[in-house]
Amino acid sequence: MIVPDKMLAMVLEKPGAPLEAREIPIPEPVAGEVLLRVLACGVCRTDLHIVDGELSSPKLPLVPGHEIVGEVVSAGGQVSGISIGERVGVPWLASTCGACRYCRRNQENLCEFARYTGYTVDGGYARYARADARYCLPMPAAYSPTDAAPLLCAGLIGYRAWRLATEALAYPLRRVGLYGFGAAAHLIAQLAHAKDVEVYAFTREHDIAGQAFARRMGAIWAGASGESPPRKLDAALLFAPVGGLVVEALKAVDKGGVVITAGIHMSEIPAFPYALLWEERTLRSVANLERRDGREFLELAPRVPIRTITRAYPLRAANEALSALRSGHLQGAAVLVPES
Repeated sequence: MIVPDKMLAMVLEKPGAPLEAREIPIPEPVAGEVLLRVLACGVCRTDLHIVDGELSSPKLPLVPGHEIVGEVVSAGGQVSGISIGERVGVPWLASTCGACRYCRRNQENLCEFARYTGYTVDGGYARYARADARYCLPMPAAYSPTDAAPLLCAGLIGYRAWRLATEALAYPLRRVGLYGFGAAAHLIAQLAHAKDVEVYAFTREHDIAGQAFARRMGAIWAGASGESPPRKLDAALLFAPVGGLVVEALKAVDKGGVVITAGIHMSEIPAFPYALLWEERTLRSVANLERRDGREFLELAPRVPIRTITRAYPLRAANEALSALRSGHLQGAAVLVPES
C-alpha cells in the first residue's frame, strides 16, 4: 500500500480550545512499532477530560484518541507476531517500562513510566497512527471497525471494573448497579445479563431516554442516580465522573458489597459517615488497564455476544462528537471514521 507524506488529523493545541483540522506529516514507525491506517477511532470520556483541561500535562500539540482500530501498513524493525494488512486495536496503554517495581510485580497498569495513547503520545483522531506493536491487540473478526472501536476502552475499562468487583466479593455477584449509562455501561450491562446478573441502571435525573436505553440493554430497573434501587446491590460500578455518586453507591450496596470507580477523572468526593463504609464494604478505583484485560475481553465479547451501539462521525466532526458526549445525550458510543 502506498502511504502518502501527510495526513489529516484533529489536533489539540491548547486544553479548553476546539480541536483543529491540520495536515501533518505521517509518523515513521521506529523499531518495535507499526504504522496503522486508521479505520475507526472511538470517542471516549477520557478524550473529553483531556480536551477540556481536566487531565494535566498532555503532550501538546496532541492528536487525541485511544480506541483505535487500524490496518497495519508498515512496520519498523524488531516487530514480530503482526503482519502487514492485519487489523489490530490500539488501547489507552501505549507502552510500559517493564522494569519498575509495578511492572516487576505484574501491575503494568500502574507502571511509573507508562505512556498513554492520545495523551502522552499521539492517538487516532487521524488517518494514520503509530503504535508499539507489543501493546496492539488482535481484533475479533465478528465486528466492523466502527463497532469494534468502543471495545478498546469503554469495553476494557468496563470489563476490568467488572472483574475487580467479582474478585472482591466473597459470594457470587447477583445484582450490579451501573452509575452513568454510557459507552462502558451499555457494554457491561450485556455481559451481566448474559451471566444472569441483575442490572440496575442509574442516569441523570429526568433522563427518561437514557433509562429506556438501559432497559433495552438488559437493565431490570433504571432510575436517577440519587434514587435507591428496589433491592440492595452486591456491587456498583461508577462510570460517571461525579464524586457524589460514590456516596450514593455506598448507600445502595449491601453488607460486604463493593463499589468500583472506573473513571480516570472524578469531581471531589464529599464527606460521608463511616457507617456507609462499615460492614466490610469495599471502595476501590480502576487505574488504566492491563493487556490481560484486552485479551480476555476481546475474546469474550463475540461469544456473549456483546453488541455495541455506535454513532459514526466523520473525522472532521470530532468537535461535534465531543460536544455530544459532553452534553450527556449520547446513547452508546461515538466513533470517528476517517474519510477515504
